Amino acid sequence: MSKPSSDSLDKPSPWWSPQIHSGRRRFLEARTKLTAAAREFFAAESFVEVDCAILQASPGNEAHISAFATEIVDPSGARLPLYLPASPEFACKKLLSAGEKRIFTLAHAFRNRERGKLHHPEFTMLEWYRANEPYQRLVEDCAGLLAACATAVGCGDFSFAGSFADPFAEPEVLSVAEAFDRFAGIDLCAVLGGTGPDRERFAACACKIGIRIVEDDTWSDVFSKILCETIEPHLGQGQATILIDYPAGEAALARLGPDKRFAERFELFVCGVELANGFGELTDPAEQRRRFEAEMTERRRIYGESYPLDEDFLEALAIMPEASGIALGFDRLVMLATGAQHIEQVIWTPVVRNADAT
Repeated sequence: MSKPSSDSLDKPSPWWSPQIHSGRRRFLEARTKLTAAAREFFAAESFVEVDCAILQASPGNEAHISAFATEIVDPSGARLPLYLPASPEFACKKLLSAGEKRIFTLAHAFRNRERGKLHHPEFTMLEWYRANEPYQRLVEDCAGLLAACATAVGCGDFSFAGSFADPFAEPEVLSVAEAFDRFAGIDLCAVLGGTGPDRERFAACACKIGIRIVEDDTWSDVFSKILCETIEPHLGQGQATILIDYPAGEAALARLGPDKRFAERFELFVCGVELANGFGELTDPAEQRRRFEAEMTERRRIYGESYPLDEDFLEALAIMPEASGIALGFDRLVMLATGAQHIEQVIWTPVVRNADAT
């Protein structure tokens, strides 16, 4: 037998290779069971499953989320730009405005500039919404869903990269301020300031604990660096963690809490992995427009581009009831429940890589 060429050695094997597929199949079989378990969980809670359109007028308006663009051509030949959604959120909230009370969706979502062990350009988002219910109710949903999924695949522990968490244990609820104090030794309320965020003081605190800060890092950039590098690895160890009460500037679609410096936002972490992002939903269209415009100004500064606002969404928001909603990375849930170490192990048909992809 001739020796394989260096080109063939460097080229990654395609997912449809029988050898590759056979190694992934147990994860994919578990994925099917977990999909059924999620549907059963929400059916028992009287939710309706909805199927949202993929083509959207806007992919979303968060500064650091990059989209895929396309266009629609009508019979006259006129062209209209459209986008693949980064989340089904806008469509789901329009359904709340239409009168739906409890809805969930297992939707394909798309994010550009993201690929790695926990990121894939096309992925599955599990989102659910409760009209006229507080966002604390979503914390209960998270605990119930983790237990239901673990039961479906006979999983004793969730695991990732050497970390473990008991899916049947009650999640620890920890405020962001408490987490910054516990794991970074930083008084978050002090760097939020009485009249506004104190970027210089925050940057100095970050430097003291070894975080690299550059001149054009904003307060939000400093926050993200500390959170990702110093705090997140400690979360969801042994049991799930609910990280609650984010600073107002870190919650573009959430309403503010009683202390206006903080918003009704939480994230679910398991084994150090960010799994879900929940909100007490903002329903003020004028405030939402202001936040979107600020996010797009920041995106233009960083990436030299921005995305249009979904005017239809802002109009619907004016009649949307008070609600809570959450987005959960379903592929990541499958990873945690099966012990998979790369997101492409749990996706039936991953996006093809180039031979030189890393």
